[in-house]
Amino acid sequence: MKKTKNLKVVFLGGVGEIGKNMTAFEYDDEIIIVDAGLAFPTADMPGVDLVIPDFTYLRQNKEKIKALILTHGHEDHIGAVPYLLQEFKIPVYGTRLTLGMVEHKLLERDVKDAELIPISNKSVVKLGKFMCEFVHVSHSVAGSVAVSITTPMGIVFVTGDFKIDYTPLGGEIMDLNRIAEIGRKGVLLLLSESTNVEREGYTMSETVVAQALDKIFLEAQDRRIILATFASNVDRLQEIFDIATKYRRKVAISGRSMLNNIEIAKKVGAINYSEKILIDIDKISEVADRNLLILSTGTQGEPMSALTRMSIGGFSKVKIGSNDTIIISGSPIPGNEKDVYTVINNLYRLGAQVIYDKIAAIHVSGHACREELKLIHTLLKPKFFIPVHGEYRHLKQHADLAFTLGMDYDNVIVPDIGNVINVTPHKISKGADVKSGEVLVDGLGVGDVGNMVLRDRLELSEEGILLIVLGLDRTVGQVVHGPEIISRGFIYTGDETNFALIEELRAVVTNVLKNIDFKSFSLNQAKVAIVKAVRGYLARRIKRRPMVLPIIYEN
Repeated sequence: MKKTKNLKVVFLGGVGEIGKNMTAFEYDDEIIIVDAGLAFPTADMPGVDLVIPDFTYLRQNKEKIKALILTHGHEDHIGAVPYLLQEFKIPVYGTRLTLGMVEHKLLERDVKDAELIPISNKSVVKLGKFMCEFVHVSHSVAGSVAVSITTPMGIVFVTGDFKIDYTPLGGEIMDLNRIAEIGRKGVLLLLSESTNVEREGYTMSETVVAQALDKIFLEAQDRRIILATFASNVDRLQEIFDIATKYRRKVAISGRSMLNNIEIAKKVGAINYSEKILIDIDKISEVADRNLLILSTGTQGEPMSALTRMSIGGFSKVKIGSNDTIIISGSPIPGNEKDVYTVINNLYRLGAQVIYDKIAAIHVSGHACREELKLIHTLLKPKFFIPVHGEYRHLKQHADLAFTLGMDYDNVIVPDIGNVINVTPHKISKGADVKSGEVLVDGLGVGDVGNMVLRDRLELSEEGILLIVLGLDRTVGQVVHGPEIISRGFIYTGDETNFALIEELRAVVTNVLKNIDFKSFSLNQAKVAIVKAVRGYLARRIKRRPMVLPIIYEN
């Protein structure tokens, strides 16, 4: 009996979480991937730099992969591309700005010979049995697109990240007409982002920010202005350059990502300004405060960002004072609030005037609120719906929103990472899950930091480490040196109040050694006995459990 074919939607990231977006669409012996993003480490991942999706399923089906499609240039959608292309030699499709950002990342990871193919609004690309059409959408980075994928089962529409802005700064309105035309053809499946589903109404237009910034520049005519914003928000950067030109201010750019993104955007024509407006950050002392704008990174309180270093006096090129107006044109991403407000408090302490999203309309979201999501559903009229890009509560609320618009309960699935959703013209259902999850990137190491390493790092960060150093003469079976006790992050051994505890620990170790016959015991057995005795004693004595690491060397 011939097996019935269906479309498989495989979620490798971006559902049940914010970030790490990656979805594979599979039909027969062909796969296309939409987005390959990263997430940033949480507090329980000390030392980890980045988190990327697990590529195991893709490795198992390597010969099937036709291409990678990118919806836009944010880290949570392109950050894993260099790691993907190190393993898979596949073409990558995206707008010129998106590919420019990817190209820079590939250089950083020394990934060569990547096939980057630019597309634009209404471009159509045939990838085996998949026909992909790209539709311009508004978002907080230029060059954002949705993807309409025509498959043998029907049309799948992937919104990417979007908002409906009728007065965008770039002047290019989201292509709602084409979306409506696709809806009239009949959409089998909609995958729509869910980030702002909890917010009623509509997302404010970016022009609101432009107006607010213009007012601030007008009122700060005799003051130096330092403005921090997202380096990827090219439309906002364009407006900032325009306002700076209007008020005859030179612009000094601070922050590597800001410099890189502006150079990329200029190269592909996504931003335009006169080179005469720029001044090197090293020469700002030559410009009067009233004629200077410093453009900076640091809206999220990142420890190494320019604004954070300025706030603690750690940025030698810029010293904050009472004649500074500092604008933070961004809102804290959940989890970053404490870091952001610490920076703001420090800037206030240095005498600056600080303007941020709680007191002025200097930032708007790039994600659709409920009424905008409703409009997309109404225009596309999908038979089946899968909410994506959001924590589980976002996905569930987006599913509930679809039900209020008349969708059948059996036609909506709220996915988890690793889910495989089978789609036919008549049915949508869950299949067997695939291996998925997160791979941790630490420096140049990819995937070599696992649960055991993280557990050790957390233990070290919480309790510290106690080294016990012994010298052993194996020929006579005796300890000839030590035990020497070394503490790092546990207690300060130079403090007289801790001398007694150190001597007690030596006694504990010495007593253990008396019961060890080194002629018959292995070194590992001896180490286990020392660790057990020392940790037990410390737990009873001071109710602390540092990592205990015996080091035994032989003479």
